[in-house]
Amino acid sequence: MPAALTIQLPNVESAIALAGEREENLKLIARQTGAVLVLRGQELMVSGTDQQVALSQKLIQALESIWLEGKNLSTADILTARQAIDTERQDELKDLQRDTLARTRRGDAIRAKTFRQRQYIQAVQQHDLTFCIGPAGTGKTFLAAVLGVQALLNNECERLILTRPAVEAGAKLGFLPGDLQQKVNPYLRPLYDALFEFIDPEKIPSLMERGVIEVAPIAYMRGRTLNNAFVILDEAQNTTPSQMKMILTRLGFRSRMVVTGDLTQTDLPSSQTSGLAMAERILRSVEGIAFCHLTKADVVRHPLVQRIVAAYEHHEQT
Repeated sequence: MPAALTIQLPNVESAIALAGEREENLKLIARQTGAVLVLRGQELMVSGTDQQVALSQKLIQALESIWLEGKNLSTADILTARQAIDTERQDELKDLQRDTLARTRRGDAIRAKTFRQRQYIQAVQQHDLTFCIGPAGTGKTFLAAVLGVQALLNNECERLILTRPAVEAGAKLGFLPGDLQQKVNPYLRPLYDALFEFIDPEKIPSLMERGVIEVAPIAYMRGRTLNNAFVILDEAQNTTPSQMKMILTRLGFRSRMVVTGDLTQTDLPSSQTSGLAMAERILRSVEGIAFCHLTKADVVRHPLVQRIVAAYEHHEQT
């Protein structure tokens, strides 16, 4: 016999949050459970087999702390809740949903949305050198920048240093117009975007002039010792092995470094080995270094990004 369940949502805001834009969240829950979900105002009707309806109810309840407050659900929230149910990690899921890493200037809470993101945050907090490897949209750079800004604001370090290789589809820095900062800015835009979430954009030039925040291509790190700093190396898949060794050996006392990259998006010539790939092979067993791997399940951008990543992974495996 088919089963049916009606869930009365407390208000319009919670109904909108649960349903998502164009009811994308309900569609995803339906795909995850096999049930049919129909929202009419504040009434959510769930139908299917007993097992499908029961799983849908569990999934919706597991996400209640988010949608009940009218906060937007993400694809990652739903998939992580499903994983928690399958692996009986509901208590850990509650901790994940409750723990706030930081708040933006607008007051929005920043938190890990998946178990692997949470492991990444913990790794950075517990290690002086952390590598995070994963596809686009998984929060690698953003979470590193959040942790870096928090360390700076909490006086855990004196400087925040943001760097990445100036390689983009064969482009060379010297051919770009402008001074060094103007040449570098397009390459470091993702890092700036994260900074602007927490620091007034009008204050950033002053902080850069005083050297509190430094933004520079990796080549300008040579010969330096980076003491009492939080260092983020972004787009590390585009480093050469010698560049990677150079930046890693810049790490000084009372400093932490986070290296992020996506090995599927290397802009180096096909004959050139990625410094990130080589570092993983060489340093995997070195004590004190953490390696974190995020996957398409950790994508927290538009739901379509996750499907794009999955499609490319499938194509590369066939």
